[in-house]
Amino acid sequence: MNNTVGNTGRVLGAGLRALLVLTLVCGVLYPLAVTGIAQLAFPGAANGSEIKDASGKVVGSALIGQRYDLPLQDGEETPALDLRWFQPRPSNGLGTNSVNTQYSITLSGATNRAGDNADLIQWVKDAKAAVIKDNSTASYTVKPSDVPAEAVTSSGSGLDPHISPAYAKLQVHRVAEKNHLTVAQVDRLVADHTDDRILGFIGEPRVNVLQLNIALKDLLAKG
Repeated sequence: MNNTVGNTGRVLGAGLRALLVLTLVCGVLYPLAVTGIAQLAFPGAANGSEIKDASGKVVGSALIGQRYDLPLQDGEETPALDLRWFQPRPSNGLGTNSVNTQYSITLSGATNRAGDNADLIQWVKDAKAAVIKDNSTASYTVKPSDVPAEAVTSSGSGLDPHISPAYAKLQVHRVAEKNHLTVAQVDRLVADHTDDRILGFIGEPRVNVLQLNIALKDLLAKG
């Protein structure tokens, strides 16, 4: 009996020591080491790829897209686009937050609709008509063939922060007109904020909409 109690005590003691050691190594030392290495090697990515404006205020992440809307008016279910700014891809796939009603949470998700789905086809048609209407000005008419695919479809996550240079350039005339700038000024902004393919061959050229709008805001502030 005494041997059984003693053996049980030793086993429990060994298990407790193993638990404490593994908790210290895996729960404290390892996370601290990984965090430290990440902060030293990749500080930007480790901190969420934050983007700051000219004043140093964090205004978003380079990895998450943002909408640019006017304040919601009485009777509106969805706010209208603020056409002074470059607009990102649509995000039809995003659901609504029904869990936390205190804070506005952006949910990631795709439409999960087939290419022949009637709702998806109608969304694309409506989005294309809106792009043509919103971006046509007195001196510039957008043709249906000018509208790139990502201007009327959401990404798989619904949070893509990038658009193609073609879609950015399609918006140049409207942004210039709304902000009383020349087309050449806005076109130069797009060119300066167009990123090439990764390593020269991976992916496609792209424009981060948030970074482009920060540059636009800085240009407007200079008068």
